[in-house]
Amino acid sequence: MISQSTIDAVFETARVEEVIGDFVNLKRAGSNFKGLSPFSDERSPSFMVSPAKGIWKDFSSGKGGNSVAFLMEHSHFTYPEAIRYLARKYNIEIEETEQSEAEKAITDVRESMYLVSEFAAKYFHDTLLNSEEGKAIGLTYFKERGFSNETIKKFNLGYSPETWDAFTKEALGKGYKLEFLESTGLTIAREDRPFDRFKGRVMFPIQSMSGRVLGFGGRILTNDKKAAKYLNSPESDIYHKSKVLYGIFQAKQSIAKQNNCYLVEGYTDVIQFNQAGIENVVASSGTALTPDQIRLINRLTRNITVLFDGDAAGLRASIRGIDLILEEGMNVRVCAFPDGEDPDSFARKNSHDDLVAYLENNSKDFIQFKASILIGEAKNDPIKKADLIRDMVASISKIPDRIQREVYIQECARIMDISEQVLTSTLAQLIQKDIAEANKRHKQEQKPFEVFRNQNPKTAQFSGGDPEDPRVGPPEDYPGDFGYPKQTEKVDILYRLERKVIEILLLYGDKTEEFEDVLLKNNDEGQVVMVTEKKEYKVFQRIYLSLQEDEVELSNNLFRDIFTDLIGFYLQNEKFSLEQYLMRLRPEFAQEVTDILMEDERLTLHNWEGQNIFTKGKHETIAQYVTETVMSMRWFLVGKIIEELKSSIQPDNSDNTELLSLVMDYSGLVNSFSKKLGRVMSRYH
Repeated sequence: MISQSTIDAVFETARVEEVIGDFVNLKRAGSNFKGLSPFSDERSPSFMVSPAKGIWKDFSSGKGGNSVAFLMEHSHFTYPEAIRYLARKYNIEIEETEQSEAEKAITDVRESMYLVSEFAAKYFHDTLLNSEEGKAIGLTYFKERGFSNETIKKFNLGYSPETWDAFTKEALGKGYKLEFLESTGLTIAREDRPFDRFKGRVMFPIQSMSGRVLGFGGRILTNDKKAAKYLNSPESDIYHKSKVLYGIFQAKQSIAKQNNCYLVEGYTDVIQFNQAGIENVVASSGTALTPDQIRLINRLTRNITVLFDGDAAGLRASIRGIDLILEEGMNVRVCAFPDGEDPDSFARKNSHDDLVAYLENNSKDFIQFKASILIGEAKNDPIKKADLIRDMVASISKIPDRIQREVYIQECARIMDISEQVLTSTLAQLIQKDIAEANKRHKQEQKPFEVFRNQNPKTAQFSGGDPEDPRVGPPEDYPGDFGYPKQTEKVDILYRLERKVIEILLLYGDKTEEFEDVLLKNNDEGQVVMVTEKKEYKVFQRIYLSLQEDEVELSNNLFRDIFTDLIGFYLQNEKFSLEQYLMRLRPEFAQEVTDILMEDERLTLHNWEGQNIFTKGKHETIAQYVTETVMSMRWFLVGKIIEELKSSIQPDNSDNTELLSLVMDYSGLVNSFSKKLGRVMSRYH
């Protein structure tokens, strides 16, 4: 378990604009930075980063938080993975604390597998560079492929000795357990005689987006016909080949900055492109492209250019992956290399400028690509041509965006010389068929529990998922808020008032202000009169005491939890620091808290002042703002109580005395609120 001192060091060192700048192209906007949202497709920037506050806000999707929250949202890291990523980025040594037996049981297995894999990568790399066998065989092979020393180091390439158990012996000697050598697939144990899976192969470590070693690909260099040319690590708790892409760790920054990802088939294709200066490239590692791999790219960009060999088999294979990419709502282009060439060989033979020019001039959208590949086969055969057109329309039907579908239908009609109306009709039939099949699957897969709308916000709970995982998908009731129910229209006023309470605590909670207390006292003549006294309070104390006075509890689950967390932070710290609070901001609070704090930045995005529209600063009348907000919330809640009491009164029932008395008492309280608010308003205006 990562120590708190390490977590604190990470938060103190990490600069939010530097972390996000690795994934988003940011431009300075005054004291802040802005850029295009990495979570939605947009043309005008709605993504704002505040270095002073150490937070970011995406106004298009509502997401927000600190550096860790961004990595969790954008790269789908867990909280510990995000901390480790930042620690590596800023060269911070990670300290581990003692864990309970239960915690160890959960984390030890996966962490041990990661450690074994990282040791193996280092061992193979050292063997390649420093052993006689590694230099003579492995390094010679990589040099023949044209890889420089810098490239070999960048991709941590290695070599596994020809000896049956060289790696296994070394790992066991260093204290690594055989069970983890086996579970990662590095060692095969038969009859108590363990041996190396990858003996006599050059090694390609496969890394996650955060840089952790998940598995390996090994290429044999001999002409042994019985052995597979390429051998991959088996599936394990940390390696799922359908969910990883080779080179994603090295490519992620370039993909985000270039807003495009080149997709190739093999390890050497990726490495050769990198060496040629094109870094935004990843490989499916010889496996058929999967939706999980496409979604991995989608975290960085919505644009994919698929690169394929010039042979016919490779081109036909590319067609199968296109539909999957389209189905994920991404933009896809395809570029084929000349006959006999693949990305590796072509990049080796051409300069950087020539390679870039070829990719730009020969990349086609999928309609043009399909037509160019398949129309030759159809030639003058009407039946084959009809099948080709159906195939193209089937691909178009996978596109979620209606406008894009329409554009591609027009393009298909032009290329294939066929009526748009016919294509549109065929498209509608395919979409209806897909919808029917999806509905059928949904009914079959429907779970026995659901999240229902319009629950009581005081009692509604999130059903389903792991409550310990802050990345749990939100219920429909409250988009993006970790299980907190959405407020219906009936409580919209209360929602706004409670949100104001949180805003005041965040922005002004530690300020000392002069407040008026209205007290009932006996005057010299024995009459009860209202007396106004002025007294200084910390703003957070005033709010807390005012709500305690009526035993008022925030009705919105999210706001109530943030309120409790904030009050606790104020009470535990003599001096409140917003920066410190944001450093330890719980992930489930990040979206709402940053939304509140970045309200001023929303104005900056829209340049209101440039249009002579000015907003009044709340800091000018903090005491009034606090009093109005709290009093209005109490007024609203008491009004709800009165309405509930009135609805309980029975017209024909004589026993309504107690209810009527309560209504009168609460009505008197409402009048008191009205008078107090009137005084507050007149004092400040």
